[in-house]
Order: sequence, then C-alpha cells, then structure tokens
Amino acid sequence: MLVLALLGACSNQARPAAAPPGTAGADRPPPATSSASGPAGASSQTTQTTARQGAGYVFPVQPLASCEVSYGHFHHDYPATDIFAKRGCRFVAPTDGTVTEVARTDRWDPSSDRGADRGGRSVAMVGADGVRYYGSHLELVAAGIEPGAPVRAGQPLGLIDNSGDARGVPTHLHFGISWPTRTGIWWVRRGMVYPWPYLDSWRAGGNRSPARAVRAALAEAGTAEPPCQSGC
Repeated sequence: MLVLALLGACSNQARPAAAPPGTAGADRPPPATSSASGPAGASSQTTQTTARQGAGYVFPVQPLASCEVSYGHFHHDYPATDIFAKRGCRFVAPTDGTVTEVARTDRWDPSSDRGADRGGRSVAMVGADGVRYYGSHLELVAAGIEPGAPVRAGQPLGLIDNSGDARGVPTHLHFGISWPTRTGIWWVRRGMVYPWPYLDSWRAGGNRSPARAVRAALAEAGTAEPPCQSGC
C-alpha cells in the first residue's frame, strides 16, 4: 500500500490531494535587517536576513500546467513541504538570488541514514529577500548551478525525482525555507518555516513573502545554528 511505502521516507505521508489556492494578495514586508551571530568564524553575511521590498516570486515547480503538482499543509517532525510532481519537472528559483550549496551526487545509504545525505541531490539558494530556499530529491542539478552563481526567479535549478531517502516513493520536491547559515548546517537548511502559505500564494499568482516569518523564527531560535531536534 502507498501509505506503508511512504513510512520512513522524507514525507512520511501519502500523496496529498491538490492544495486549494491561497490568498493571492502580496505580503511584502518593509525593508529591514535582522542578523544573529553564529559560532565564532561564521561570516556575518551568512546570517543576514534583509528583505528587499518588491521581491518577485514564482512557484518552485514548473510547468504547473502539466506537472500534476500537489502538496499538503503539513510535514513530519519539522516545517517543510513536499511538493509532489511528475518526474523530470523543473525545480526553479522561487525568486532572484544566489546559489549557496549544491549536492550533485546522491550519497544517501539506508544503512547509515545520515541526516546530511537524506536529501540526495539538492540545491540551496539565498534570495534577494534574505531567505534561504532549499530543494532536494532531485534527479540532477542544472548546468551552471554552483555556489556563488546568481539566479533569477523562474530559472531552472534541477529536475525533480526521488533521490536520497525518497527512493521508492512518489517523486517530489522537498522544499524548505530558512534563514542563511554557514555551509553544512543541514538541519536548519531543510526547513524552519512552513512554506505552504507562500506556495498557496505563488500558485495563485500572488507575491507573498516569507521574509518576515523567517526573521521572526530566527529571533525565536535565538541563534542562527540551533541544535538539531529531530532526525539527527
């Protein structure tokens, strides 16, 4: 049964029904800067969460018309959204920004189940809004997508599949929203704020920004690198 096949995978859930469109109105916070100090040696740039007024957003899976996109308003253990879509559909940059981390090789081994490897092939970027966006379980990473590469909203970052711990379950994009950190802090990178309200907006043609929610979550955490709490 599908439900049993999904146990232990990234989503721990059956494929959900298509989410209804959310509010299409924009939610653009005024320009503001919030930062938190990480451990000694961490660049202050990596934890900056500066919102650029008027940042534009697109839904991170394209083309919507033919990819049979669906997602739920929940996720196991930590805030994230699994966006189910047909294999080979594009994971695109949700806004303008810069690529920060790339994994082109699927290193996940079920015998060790290392948290850092569960995403398989993946791309992380920091948007012009100061928010980090992360997509994993990719089939491949697009050519030219490397740390430091600038990207524009809608630019392809990779193709959707089920690499990492999503092997054997329906193809989907694990989509995470968080504040930037230094490289390798995977338990923050995988998701600290639920993406679905913003996905609802972008899917309906809206422009709702997660920047304010990410700044609030960072302030609540009290540090850019809180300890891992689940799936560690």
